[in-house]
Amino acid sequence: MSKADAMLYAVSLTIVACGGAYVGVPFFKLFCRQFGLGGNPEYARGHNTGKIEQMARVEDRILTVYFTADKHASMKWNFRPQQQSIKVVPGETALAFYTAENPTEEQVIGISTYTIMPYTAAPYFNKIQCFCFEEQILNPHEKVDMPVFFYIDPDFDEDPELEFEDSIVLSYTFFQAKEGMSLSLPGFLSGGKKEAAKPQPAA
Repeated sequence: MSKADAMLYAVSLTIVACGGAYVGVPFFKLFCRQFGLGGNPEYARGHNTGKIEQMARVEDRILTVYFTADKHASMKWNFRPQQQSIKVVPGETALAFYTAENPTEEQVIGISTYTIMPYTAAPYFNKIQCFCFEEQILNPHEKVDMPVFFYIDPDFDEDPELEFEDSIVLSYTFFQAKEGMSLSLPGFLSGGKKEAAKPQPAA
């Protein structure tokens, strides 16, 4: 595991352990962008949509992708996956759905992070479309379906560390976003430059 990978893993565990609902999300997003781990497709390692038309399916390597959902204690939504698992092979695109519902009498803004286990499979899990790190606004009693369109890179089958792995877990965690959140990047991430994450105000 590289130094950057180890640092990301430690930071993500700290965020979860400390319950950083309002600070952890922008920090985690900026950290992922800085190091190319997770996050938005234009920044992230493992989000190469350019391979889709050329990649070949590895028909003899059947994988089970499991889906789980979690939320921070302060998050008021109901959030769950619509399916427990999907069978896929490397090189095959697949579509899954999560459902989010706001059962309250007020508008709630949510933002999600995700994890992929085992950790060594994460670089091969390519999300073509997903809802992570984007603000989701739900009005009172609104319910929405959230798609995750993805594929497992065929190179998964060539990785010796994954030779005996036949399952992957994709887990999303939703946090409640607040207006005016901002966080400067620490010096070791920004190269001495101060940057801030500023989520857009609620509509």
